[in-house]
Amino acid sequence: MSTPATPLIAVTMGDGAGVGPEVTTGALLDPSTTERCRPVVVGDAARLRLAASIAGVAAEIAPIGSVADAVFTPGRINVLDLGLLPADLPWGRVSPVAGDAAYQYVRVASELALRGEVQGICTAPLNKEALHAAGHLFPGHTELLAHLTGTEEVSMMLSTPKVKVVHVTTHIGLVDAVAKIEPGLVERTVRRGHRAIRGSGVESPRIGVCGINPHAGENGLFGHGEEAEKIVPAIEVLRADGIDARGPLPADTAFFLAGRGDYDLIVAMYHDQGHGPVKVLGIEAGVNITVGLPVIRTSVDHGTAFDIAGTGKAGVGSMIEAMRQAAELSVAA
Repeated sequence: MSTPATPLIAVTMGDGAGVGPEVTTGALLDPSTTERCRPVVVGDAARLRLAASIAGVAAEIAPIGSVADAVFTPGRINVLDLGLLPADLPWGRVSPVAGDAAYQYVRVASELALRGEVQGICTAPLNKEALHAAGHLFPGHTELLAHLTGTEEVSMMLSTPKVKVVHVTTHIGLVDAVAKIEPGLVERTVRRGHRAIRGSGVESPRIGVCGINPHAGENGLFGHGEEAEKIVPAIEVLRADGIDARGPLPADTAFFLAGRGDYDLIVAMYHDQGHGPVKVLGIEAGVNITVGLPVIRTSVDHGTAFDIAGTGKAGVGSMIEAMRQAAELSVAA
C-alpha cells in the first residue's frame, strides 16, 4: 500500500474514446502500482466507471477537489474529475471533444507539477488527429508538455529493465540529425539523462556515449571527423564536471555492454540508433520518458487502439510499467 513517503503521480486519462480509460483503471487497481506511488487521475470519473464496468472489475471511482483530498485505500481511484466528456461518447472514433478533453487533462497535470503538488506525470495515450481536430496543434505529448511547462529543450528517453537510452536527436532525417548534432546539444542531452538517472537512485551513473559513424569513426578512418568535432568536446566538459561519460563508443557494442550492466545509460545520437536495440532488448516493457521537464513524465508505448477500445481487451502491462518507472524516477515530496 502506498504511503506518504511514495511519490504523488498525476495520471492523465488520455483520449476518452480510446483505451486510455481502460488501461488507467486496470493499472491503478494493480497492487504493484499502489505500493510504489500515490496516483491521482486527471480525467473523467464517469468514463472511468464505464471502463471498469466493461473490464468487469470492482473499483471505487472517487472524485476529489484537489490532490490534498486524495485518500489512498485498496480499490479506490482518486480522480480530479474535469467532467468534459458526454455520456454517449462513442468508443473508437476520432472526436474533437475527446481531443480537447485529453489536452485539458495534460494541462491540469502540468499545472499540478509546476506547483509541486505532484512529483511525476504518467500519460495514457492521446489521439493526435483528435487533438488537432480540437485546435491543439502539437505533434504529441512531448511537445505539448514542453509548451505547457515553458521548457525550451527536452530529450526522449526510452527505458527498459535492461537498458535506458536518451536521444540527442529524434524525429528528423539521418542527414539532418548529423547536421544538428553539436557539442552543446550533446552535453545538454547527457546532463538531462544524468539528472534523470540520479533521480532514480543511482548516485554516480555510468554513461556510455555512442559515436555517429561505424566503429565511432575508428580514429578518423570512417566519416569526416564527426566524433572529434561534435562529441569529444562535450565529453571532455562533462568529465571535467565529474560526470562519468565515456565515449564516443561504437554503437554496435555499446548496447551489448549496457545490456550486461556496464552502463546505466546509453546516449544515442539519432532515432534508430537508440530505438532499434531497445525494441530488441525489451519492447514488452519499454516506456517513453520525457526528460528536461520540471517533472518526470512517462508514457505507455502504445496508441489509443481505437479498434479494441471499449471492449475490455486492452492489455494494461505497459501502463503498469509506465507507472512503475514514473514512481522510480520521481522523488517523493
